[in-house]
Parts: sequence; C-alpha cells; structure tokens
Amino acid sequence: MPATKTATARQPTGLSLHIGLNSVSGADYEGWTGPLAACEYDAKDMAALAAAGGIKPTTLLTKAATRAKVLGGLRAAAKALVHGDFFFLSYSGHGGQVPDVSGEEDDKLDETWCLYDGQLIDDELYLELGRFAAGVRILVLSDSCHSGTVVRAGPPAPGTAALGRSKMMPPSVAARTYEAHKRFYDDLQHAVAKAGTGVVVDPDEALAGVAVSTRLTRLAKRFKARAILISGCQDNQSSYDGDHNGAFTARLLSVWNRGSFSGNYATFHATIKAGMPAVQTPNLYTMGAVAAFLKQRPFTV
Repeated sequence: MPATKTATARQPTGLSLHIGLNSVSGADYEGWTGPLAACEYDAKDMAALAAAGGIKPTTLLTKAATRAKVLGGLRAAAKALVHGDFFFLSYSGHGGQVPDVSGEEDDKLDETWCLYDGQLIDDELYLELGRFAAGVRILVLSDSCHSGTVVRAGPPAPGTAALGRSKMMPPSVAARTYEAHKRFYDDLQHAVAKAGTGVVVDPDEALAGVAVSTRLTRLAKRFKARAILISGCQDNQSSYDGDHNGAFTARLLSVWNRGSFSGNYATFHATIKAGMPAVQTPNLYTMGAVAAFLKQRPFTV
C-alpha cells in the first residue's frame, strides 16, 4: 500500500510593531518638539519581550516613527496574518487631539498618537485594525495620554510631578498644529469615513463605550479580528514618562518579570493596575470575540 503524506497543521505566526518617540518634528508641530526620555526604551523593551516569545518584532524609534512607516507596518501585518495568528502593537509617546469634523465624537474632538511628522488620528487606527482577518488576535499596549481627557479632568493632582513628565500634547500646541495643517487632518477624517468602516473613538480611550453605545456596538460588529487593548491610564488621567521606562511600561515589565508571570490577560491587567498610583490607573478594553483570548497567557502566539 503506498505511503500517504500526513498533513502538518500550520503553526500560528506572531508579528509585532513597537513605536517609541522621545520627540517629534518641530516643523510639523509648529515649533513644539515634545521632549520625553523613556519612550524609545519602552519600545525597545517591548520588542525584546516580543522576540523572547517567538514574535518577530519591528521597532520604529522617534525619527523613524513617521506616519508612512507606522501605517505601512500596520498594513503589512494585516496582509501577512491569518486566522489564529497574533499581532502585538505598542506605542509610547505623546497623545494629542484634533477637532472632529465628521460629527461623531461627543466632545467634538478626535484623539491622536503624536508620530514624528504628524498625528495618527483615532479613526485611522481603528480603520487599520479593522483590516486584520477574522480570528487574528491583536494586543495593543499604549503608554500615552490624550490632551482632551486631561483638559476635561483639569490640572494633574498634587504630587503627580514625582511620576515624571506628562505624555500630554499641550492644548495650545494641539490648536496651533491643527490650524496650520487643518486641511490635511480634515481630509484624513473624511477619507476614513468614506472607506466604509465609519468613524469611532480610538481603542486606547473609549472602546469601553461599546457596551452602552448603539453606534459603537454597530461598528464593533464589523470588527473581524479579536483585540485586547490595555491603556496606560483612565480617560480622565495622564500617563507619565520616566528615566528608563514610562510608569505604565515599567510596572508592566515588573509584573511580567521576564516571563515568569503565569496568569491570563485579565489577571495581568489587574496585577498591573494594583501596583500603580491612584493618579494613573491602566484600563482594559476589548473588541470582537475575545472570551477565549482573555484566558490566554499574555504574549502567547
């Protein structure tokens, strides 16, 4: 009887993209360079963590963390990964905002990540995550804050200066930058709306609203992948920079303890949160069918 070949099951693939900016281009932010100290370290440490777990990392630091390269990295991963695969995205840097011209945000502001040569609007990030295939697991860790939430919350609480520099794009800088590049940012928002996915708040701040928002619930049904998103703080707080790592990243690495952590994503978030100061409380959001994903050990391909 002739020998038959036994099919070999495909092993899941893991890719990651790690973004860390210690400054931005003054030419693109109306003279503001937003100096920080630990964001490149954060990205490098997240890349090392990924590599140790068998995930192939790509790292974009400061001048290399442009809009084109970040969007290119997200799209390349979305094209390469299939059902069962794993994508890990981390960001460390300033958060900002631009006026919402599509009329979907309650506060009339869209949140952003401050990349080197321009901001990545929350609508764009959601659209890119929506390109991933059904069944792909996505983990997003964002050590940043958003100027809109800080403005609504008022000044930082007394004593928070000891935590380090706030990762907030000053509102005055946000306003100047938007006015100088208004057509660019407005056109980006309109382009995303025309892409068919619609406009949503960014995953780092308001996916928690999916459970109570009819609009977000409707949009969430279009999300094919499975995403777990852990942000560095609540929506009325600020994330802080440090000398080697941001406060959130430092705590995360301590809990992970070079891979000795043995719990799941839910306990991972809870343990990180338990060790953070009251002025910065990491939050957990999910998108898609994540019940089984949440029960997995963090960073497992």
